[in-house]
Amino acid sequence: MTVDQLIIIAILVCSMGMFMWGRWRHDMIAGGALLACILTGLVPSADAFAGFGHPAVVTVACVLVLSYGLQVTGAVDALAQKVLPASAGQTLSIFSLTALAAILSGFMNNVGALALLMPVALQVAVKQDLPPGRVLMPLAFGSILGGTTTLIGTPPNLIVSGFRAEAGMGHYGMFDFTPVGLSITVVGILFVGLVGWRLVPARRNAETASFDTGTYLTEVRIKAESKAIGKTLREVEVHLEKADAQIVGLVRGEVRVIAPYSRRVLREDDILVIEAEPESLGAALSSVGLKLEEEVLESDKDQDQEEADAEGAEQKDSKKSEGKKTDSKKARSAKRGSDAAVKTEAAGGKGSSKKAATVSKGAAKSAGSASGGDGKSADSDDSEADSKAPAKSDELVIQELVVMPGSPLQGRSATDIELRTRYGINMLAVSRQGRRSIKRLRSTTIKAGDVLLMQGVPEAVSGFAGDYLCVPLATRDIRVPVKGQAVLAVGIFLSAIAITALGLLPVAVSFSAAVLAYMALRIVPPRAVYSAIDWPVIVLLGALLPVAGAMASTGTADVLATALLDSVAQGNPVVALALVLIVTMTLSDFMNNAATAAVMCPLSISIAGQLGVNADSFLMAVAIGASCAFLTPIGHQNNTLILGPSGFKFGDYWKLGLPVEIVVVAVSLPVLLWVWPL
Repeated sequence: MTVDQLIIIAILVCSMGMFMWGRWRHDMIAGGALLACILTGLVPSADAFAGFGHPAVVTVACVLVLSYGLQVTGAVDALAQKVLPASAGQTLSIFSLTALAAILSGFMNNVGALALLMPVALQVAVKQDLPPGRVLMPLAFGSILGGTTTLIGTPPNLIVSGFRAEAGMGHYGMFDFTPVGLSITVVGILFVGLVGWRLVPARRNAETASFDTGTYLTEVRIKAESKAIGKTLREVEVHLEKADAQIVGLVRGEVRVIAPYSRRVLREDDILVIEAEPESLGAALSSVGLKLEEEVLESDKDQDQEEADAEGAEQKDSKKSEGKKTDSKKARSAKRGSDAAVKTEAAGGKGSSKKAATVSKGAAKSAGSASGGDGKSADSDDSEADSKAPAKSDELVIQELVVMPGSPLQGRSATDIELRTRYGINMLAVSRQGRRSIKRLRSTTIKAGDVLLMQGVPEAVSGFAGDYLCVPLATRDIRVPVKGQAVLAVGIFLSAIAITALGLLPVAVSFSAAVLAYMALRIVPPRAVYSAIDWPVIVLLGALLPVAGAMASTGTADVLATALLDSVAQGNPVVALALVLIVTMTLSDFMNNAATAAVMCPLSISIAGQLGVNADSFLMAVAIGASCAFLTPIGHQNNTLILGPSGFKFGDYWKLGLPVEIVVVAVSLPVLLWVWPL
């Protein structure tokens, strides 16, 4: 082997190792690999960024924008409403959801398709009395399978098409992937939807009702002798951090402030709403002279009973309890004027998950006055400080959000993003792989798949979710299209597909025209176009394509192909085809699917050339193998997305994933040999 070949192999091995390690983002690793190739002379400096103009990269960006347009117009919601059965058993419900996800994923970004259907899946889980994972995993797997059916269904298909064109064989057509992709999708969905979902671990303890906020929120009163009087909220929180507690609200008279300003000065008889484990809170409270009051989430019924007991006690010994009763009534008056009881909305029938907690309108209005409204019940300095937060509405919500792969939240904490200052909302708890925690929230590093429990006004929570790519786990109303925009969006999208299928324009050109039409017709506002694109994926593709080209230009692909053929396949084309499929599928389980396709395409073309057989068979095997990652939560973004809501652990995926991968290999090999004969 030459020096260049050894260098490129070393770069690829290091990159694959870091992909599997998961310490750094995929786009960072790809950028590092490209830079290493440039510095070692494997990629000319003039061609360093040619990958970003590659048709596959342009097409992926366009598909993301078009998928976003289909989402925001309500087109997909309307389809789901009409297609999914209103009443069905467990098997039919799961099968219908999985099939719909596969259909959508053939023509739009499969992560977007899954995100749209996740709230529906959680409703189905509650309605059918199923652990959410037994609905979400089939849904995720169906969306992955559906992406294999068309050219635009998944980035690996576009990458494979690009390598075919570079080899002088031209691009694949829109539906060239359909015979093989549709075969494995139909059989896979039948297996998963009818039988396989029963193999999914039943982790009921990770149900979406997992956050019991009643055990976390407590009220404490600042008494006259308290050391907290005259201190700022931040100064008090320093003491509370010893118990992993945080202040999430303040009641002053008839006014309640959610996510109060950290420099607000505390007064006597202020009531602090503190989130903490009650059993670990006592020592921290005593250090600043705070008195523990009753829990914030106590029901009205319990309060009335306590009042009756207090009155009875007063009749027996009025003098002894007079002072205590006065304090108790004062506390309850403040609480009742500011939403003492939080009412839970059901997301779908009996036993439904708790999705949001609404606060009485009177309390919300009071909170609004304290945060920039009339300001009659709060001092002017505090009102001015709180007015920096988003405007309050008549309703507060407690909302669960799932962190999507590629979210800007990954690797950051609530402190890093200045959650209260920028959005005026609280993060109450985090659930990761079924384990829920409210400890060290300010410094907890957030990961993809985490479920965050957020509290605030709906507009602020929704704005935060949109800015940081989080999916709400709640019942979503069907979006009402504006003047037929849903029909228009679908029409433009189908026209772009038809133009590509008829060969009138390349896919990158026709889809770019569709994006321009979306912008011109305001289906997707121009300001939202760039936020709709998953830039880490674009950078990953643009950086890895020149690296994969270096693998071919240095002859490394030929050397590796020869080694595989001599040691394993021993010159048998069918064995070599199966080997390429299985190796690609295995790599994709542990590293990004686009990166896997970029690495395996030059190798598969070289193997086909040495065997003197049809390269299309091997390229299609790479496309199938790179897309079908079912064994781990890191193999595909959709697997990561369901990790938190389902409470899955790393080892839970193979129990259904391994049988599905066996089905894919068993079905795709004969279909490949029939449709794309050697």
